[in-house]
Amino acid sequence: MIISYEPDSFPPAGDLVSRLGRSCGIFLRNVGRGALLVLQAFAGIPHALAASRGDIGRALGQCGIRSFGVTSTVALFTGMILGLQAGLILRAYGQEMRVGYLVAQTMFREMGPFMTALILAASVGAAMAAQMGTMKVSQEIAALEVMSINPIHFLVTPRLIAMMLMTPVLTVYTDFIGILGGALVANTQLDVSWTAYYENVRFLLTSREIWVGFFKAWVFSVLITGISCFQGLSATDGAVGVGTATRRSVVICFLTVLITGYIITRMFY
Repeated sequence: MIISYEPDSFPPAGDLVSRLGRSCGIFLRNVGRGALLVLQAFAGIPHALAASRGDIGRALGQCGIRSFGVTSTVALFTGMILGLQAGLILRAYGQEMRVGYLVAQTMFREMGPFMTALILAASVGAAMAAQMGTMKVSQEIAALEVMSINPIHFLVTPRLIAMMLMTPVLTVYTDFIGILGGALVANTQLDVSWTAYYENVRFLLTSREIWVGFFKAWVFSVLITGISCFQGLSATDGAVGVGTATRRSVVICFLTVLITGYIITRMFY
């Protein structure tokens, strides 16, 4: 079962080898259940698009509009830091006019999708886990099942659709705000004109970096939604369990985004 109401079936372990085996078993079980949850959520997309448009709209607002403020701030200062650090190094070799390309490439390929995913995991993902966990411990999930309503299609699928739509949009927004932040630093502290900065970005940045960033954003959106909803639906022990599930979802999302980002980069470069 993806949503389990039974206590943990793994017996307590005594020695170190038994504890390691128990931990590996629990990890593999949770990975399998999480993957099944995501697959079932994908299977419910046609039904959600037809019958849950209001839920999708609310999820879009939570994922996108409410995240623009913090995303703008983080993206601007990320671009400014990248521009300053890269520009100071390039200026030692008389190549500070190349700072635009370095900032744009780094934002599109790595920092844009990465920072957007971390922001969404810490805000939207934590909210998903808390909502699901509260519904789980208060028996609302069980009530949906009694009414023959699939809780994954009803709760997870609209959030998955919203995240898959808004994460690439926010990533592109983060990329451009970061490039703007780098341009501000380049113009005010490195004496690089706006025109030179723009031309450097325009002629040296390739479509490969842009599409790799898009792909990362999409993968991160699925991972964040799946992990957050699974952790929430696995909550037990009342309010304490909800808090534990929320904290665990954020930690696992951060680690998964880091590891997956490296793997994707290694695949394409």
